Amino acid sequence: MPKSSNYDGLTTTDYAFTDKNKKALEFIEDVTSRPDQVQQQILTEILTQNATVEYLHRHGLSGHTDRETFKKLVPVVTYEDLHNDITRIANGDKSTILSSHPISEFFTSPSEVAYTLIPTMAYFEFLPVHRTASGVTTESEKENPQLVDLADVKLGQEYELVVTTYAGLYRYRVGDILKVVGFKNKAPQFSFICRKNVALSIDYDKTDEVELHKAVENAINHLVPFSAILTEYTSYADTTTIPGHYVIFWEVNENGSTPIPVSVFENCCLTIEESLNSVYREGRASSNTIGALEIKVVENGTFDKLMDYAISLGASISQYKTPRCVKYQPIVELLNANVVSSYFSPKCPKWFPGHRQWTD
Repeated sequence: MPKSSNYDGLTTTDYAFTDKNKKALEFIEDVTSRPDQVQQQILTEILTQNATVEYLHRHGLSGHTDRETFKKLVPVVTYEDLHNDITRIANGDKSTILSSHPISEFFTSPSEVAYTLIPTMAYFEFLPVHRTASGVTTESEKENPQLVDLADVKLGQEYELVVTTYAGLYRYRVGDILKVVGFKNKAPQFSFICRKNVALSIDYDKTDEVELHKAVENAINHLVPFSAILTEYTSYADTTTIPGHYVIFWEVNENGSTPIPVSVFENCCLTIEESLNSVYREGRASSNTIGALEIKVVENGTFDKLMDYAISLGASISQYKTPRCVKYQPIVELLNANVVSSYFSPKCPKWFPGHRQWTD
């Protein structure tokens, strides 16, 4: 049956689609124009829906739904703090532990693009982040941490994301470091910076996710002449050797007909080391407290196995991101079981005596 149409060539389906888009845009304009009011409403809805759950009663909320009481009584937590409750749910406990409704997935990291946190998605709070010589620190590491509401974040400032969701997470530290890069009306827009405390460290060196990513990007230029592509990577601080050393697991798609020489992978190792901060390079070239960086090439499909393993532990497939640093021993063992070749940096990176400097 043909669609009805009018003189300008638009069908009724087209009009319905246009009207739907218009309403969606009007909704976004509305909620981003009054984010603080919407956030208070969302928090009230979340706390009302989950008023009877065990977790909130445990912290003495007793049916209160106002923001002030919530912030006073409910602590800021990490996954480790919720581990026992999550384990009970995973083992089939049907009682209302965290949420009054069944939990199908837990909140994980946002995507790696600039985006607006729509105020109706969840109740958002933010811990201000400060970068120092010893790494990334947040307000939570002070005696009285001051969390910032969504409507009060500042342009250019970095924050650690804290969420309260309908699914039963309360003041949960996601672990993502976000930077305010703009505003949609009055609602802030963020870019993903890195995971908090994702760092390789052997001695005094500290390498965060951003620095490691830049170093890997520099190294993969050596693969271009061979039409090879780095499809995934992660890293591990191996302290079982003396001295300890950085291990980078690479999954490489070799599209060219010419095999990649050993020397090319060795140059990749050295380029990564040359790209790291002076503290790392001092440990390699002067104090000899860090061993040569190692690249371990794993067979294709290894990082799919890693994702499958993470999902089996409860990660959400729609939100999963490859970790850029791993410490959990079963994951390290999984990666090592799929190594097909390994290469070490052929010499120490350049380093000149002077003031120690960490890369921001």
